[in-house]
Amino acid sequence: MNSLHNVRALRAFAFTAGMLALACASGAIAAETYPARPIKLIVPFPPGGGPDLIAREVATTVTTQQGWTIIIDNKPGSGGNIGMDAAAKAAPDGYTLVMGQTSNMAINPSLYAKLPYNPQKDLTPVGLVASAPLVIAVASNSPYKTLADLMNAAKANPDGINYASSGSGTVAHLATEQLQRIANVKLTHVPYKGAAQGVTDLIGGQIQMYISSVVTLSGHIRNGKMRALAVTSAKRSVDLPNVPTVAEAGYKGFEAVTWFGIAAPAGVSKDAVAKLNAAFNKALETPDVRKKLTEQGADVLGGPSEQFAALVRDETVRWAKVVKESGAKVD
Repeated sequence: MNSLHNVRALRAFAFTAGMLALACASGAIAAETYPARPIKLIVPFPPGGGPDLIAREVATTVTTQQGWTIIIDNKPGSGGNIGMDAAAKAAPDGYTLVMGQTSNMAINPSLYAKLPYNPQKDLTPVGLVASAPLVIAVASNSPYKTLADLMNAAKANPDGINYASSGSGTVAHLATEQLQRIANVKLTHVPYKGAAQGVTDLIGGQIQMYISSVVTLSGHIRNGKMRALAVTSAKRSVDLPNVPTVAEAGYKGFEAVTWFGIAAPAGVSKDAVAKLNAAFNKALETPDVRKKLTEQGADVLGGPSEQFAALVRDETVRWAKVVKESGAKVD
């Protein structure tokens, strides 16, 4: 009986050990098959703007190529800070990402007195996606045919020209602050939570000027609802080749572009970052994505996550100087 009891005990022990080993192996396999569930990509602006358009285009291609599920989650408000903060405070498991850009990763730390997140401490750069110049636009029925016309009107009527941007602290806001200093004019800033309402108000005559990325406004310019006066890049936009740069329009040395990149919460594993970086870079290499982003006025970037991290550091220093010189602050 004792021998039989011992055999049964050994069998039970072996069975239990085997089940534990199987469970451990299953856990290891599950860990290796990231992502095992849908990934949420937060866009900190409303649907229809440049960040949203780029995020959806790239996410769709990654989904097709990798068989992953990427869900776009628009969280607009506070110059992009609400969406960025949500991403920064999410679990660092690789299942929450955010479409960061110049404003909410490099400008806002200097602009906002109390920023709820630290881009360099609370977020992990995954990879750059694209960059795009801004375009200064007016309604198609506007009396202003050139940037000089608009600046002359502002000189003649201080504070009489309203301009819209997608929020305080955005590249558009800071770039216009720079332009005002160079042109020696005063414009009235009307910040919006995103592109849609600003477009409606410009076309309706409630505001006189809109500055946003070429990605956001090029469609409205091509369909005749807006007139482009100048782009803010050093060279003309491929998407708007007949539109002069701000420098060509008479304001030498002026340049401002916005970049877009994918980030994750701090603490996400290096393996997850590497896998995500490879997937997004592969999507950006496809001719269809490159064509669509270029047609929207964006320059495709890509590259290693370390390159994105270095850009964030450099741009934070650069824009801190612009914020200080402009005197712009947001509570």
